[in-house]
Amino acid sequence: MMPDARILYDVADTTWPAATEARLGPWLIRDGQGGGQRVSATVAVDTPTADDIAAAEVEMQALNQYRLFQIRDYDAELDQMLAERGYQIVDPVNLLVADINDIATAFPPPVTAFQVWEPLAIQIDIWAAGGIGPARLDVMRRADCVKTALLGRLNDSPAGAGYVGIHQGVAMVHALEVVPTQRRQGMAQYLMRLAAFWARDNGASHIAVLCTQANTAANALYQGLGMTLAGQYHYRKHGGDL
Repeated sequence: MMPDARILYDVADTTWPAATEARLGPWLIRDGQGGGQRVSATVAVDTPTADDIAAAEVEMQALNQYRLFQIRDYDAELDQMLAERGYQIVDPVNLLVADINDIATAFPPPVTAFQVWEPLAIQIDIWAAGGIGPARLDVMRRADCVKTALLGRLNDSPAGAGYVGIHQGVAMVHALEVVPTQRRQGMAQYLMRLAAFWARDNGASHIAVLCTQANTAANALYQGLGMTLAGQYHYRKHGGDL
């Protein structure tokens, strides 16, 4: 059975974790330590009230983080409450998934795609050039799951990097970055197929990605591979923090 959005939220949280998490009433307050919105946004685990929102704001500001909430498929009431408090929608994200055997079909050509853990210096350089810096590398390193890093080569040069972790039988690919001069040559597909073969060998039955809805090229890539939409989320950020 294809994993649904609730499972994929859990897979995302485990394979790309916050530095710390703390329950506060209906909230899970997350300290991302600079690792990006996904690990810094507060998540509702029970139904909140307006007073609960104010309490969460205090906690987020105490962590020197933006007032930022992650809104999942079942959070329509919270979404409306935040809109009424001046929160704006930021970065809607698609959750895409496929059966692992639909992606692990043709292995990448020889010396084109590799997997290694821990990341090599060249992978770190590729990520840095794409805006994936040390704080996000810390996210990868602290993930408590089966994981690996991906490295691509084309034209006798480094071409791409990625990271993949497995939880609940689902492999989730993060931080997929292709060097600009090596794009439109199939590198992203090679890395995704390598991730699928590696994940299947490590017990995964499905493979998933998170992709901002604004990234039309990446969405087309994943859909072209046969991945289908399983859900979405977006953020609500306070207007005063934009």
